[in-house]
Amino acid sequence: MKRPRILVLTGYGINCEHETAHAFNLPSVGGDAALLHVSDLIAQPQQLDDFHILAIPGGFAFGDDIAAGIVLACKLRYRLEQPLSQFLRDGKLVIGICNGFQALVRLGVLPAVNGKPWQQEATLTANDSGKFEDRWVYLQINAACPSPFVQGIERCYFPVRHGEGKFVPRDATVLQALQANQQIAARYCTADGSATTYPENPNGSVHAIAAVCDPSGRIFGLMPHPEAYVHRTQHPRWTRETLPEEGMGVQIFRNAVTFARQHLM
Repeated sequence: MKRPRILVLTGYGINCEHETAHAFNLPSVGGDAALLHVSDLIAQPQQLDDFHILAIPGGFAFGDDIAAGIVLACKLRYRLEQPLSQFLRDGKLVIGICNGFQALVRLGVLPAVNGKPWQQEATLTANDSGKFEDRWVYLQINAACPSPFVQGIERCYFPVRHGEGKFVPRDATVLQALQANQQIAARYCTADGSATTYPENPNGSVHAIAAVCDPSGRIFGLMPHPEAYVHRTQHPRWTRETLPEEGMGVQIFRNAVTFARQHLM
């Protein structure tokens, strides 16, 4: 079986790259993920052509100086805009997790409600609680969302660990477009899927938004960490509950690899 190739960025404070690559490389997922330092990609940007999926993992790129994700976004924009633009034009997949999501939003490729990347339309700002939030949360997936990453998923349970996760659209027009285009991929919710507030919405995101995609669905970002729940023993109550061996995060990575195998190879 063909194994789609995934480029997992690393370096400069990104620190969830090994977990992200592991999730893509699981036998039940079937990807072929490789770690590549940001500087090595800048030195040889043609390497991007060899991959079907780009993953920007969580962490604290550049120490979250200025604000989370901004320095990484600038580095990607001004050193790699042309190869990244071609990657996007080719319809390949991109996933940003936590700090990676922050970078994609500040880069302007998410949510890109008008289909025009490189124009920032939202931000991820400081949590309403004023502190770093480290907890597990439930997500209600939007069944109408076009993103291949979330197909066939109804609800998830993942950890969050961030200080700047509050998703705020630039204005009402952007929010309306997100809703009309079904680009809100997931919202924070209670265990039964009901709407909620803090602490289940850990950062105070507008409309409890936890994940969004671009209009095509191929660029996807979320604040919670699906790579942190791919095995039963990663669940915080694995010794007290009967759980399936496969963690809920696996399906997100499997969906991406399956889509890439069917459409990009």
